[in-house]
Amino acid sequence: MDRKPPKTGAQKDGGTREARLKAALKANLARRKAQARARGEKPGGDRKES
Repeated sequence: MDRKPPKTGAQKDGGTREARLKAALKANLARRKAQARARGEKPGGDRKES
């Protein structure tokens, strides 16, 4: 029962999906940093320091 199902076309494109997700994550992070700069905050500035 340890058999893996045969790869389908969708599974073969895993590298493409990973590249898309990586690009989307990078764009999201850049957008969030730009928003934080526009507000005059430091990145990760919503943490409280003791």
